[in-house]
Amino acid sequence: VQLQASGGGLVQPGGSLRLSCAVSGFRLAYAAIGWFRQAPGNEREGILCISHSGDTTYYEDSVKGRFTISRDILKDTVYLHMNSLKPEDTAVYYCATAPWCSGYQFVSWGQGTLVTVSS
Repeated sequence: VQLQASGGGLVQPGGSLRLSCAVSGFRLAYAAIGWFRQAPGNEREGILCISHSGDTTYYEDSVKGRFTISRDILKDTVYLHMNSLKPEDTAVYYCATAPWCSGYQFVSWGQGTLVTVSS
């Protein structure tokens, strides 16, 4: 089981970015994928999750209305669509998997991807 986040970079405030989480060793139809982030000096926090059935769960209120999650089952990839980015969104972003979006510990943390929001 492996997950690999990619797509990070430098973006100006108000800009958009799409992160990808490529999975291998299991099928998206049978697992939930969560996106998390860790800003410098802060603990890792959950952002949102997509269940095996495609339902979305938000963990972080500050991203509602700006971030969405989607998946391509054929490509075994989950996407994090980030719009109206703010400097406080600067963090290393990670994806991980669990049986469900709630009540289970996420495992198989891949290498994160750095998002920097700055002018």
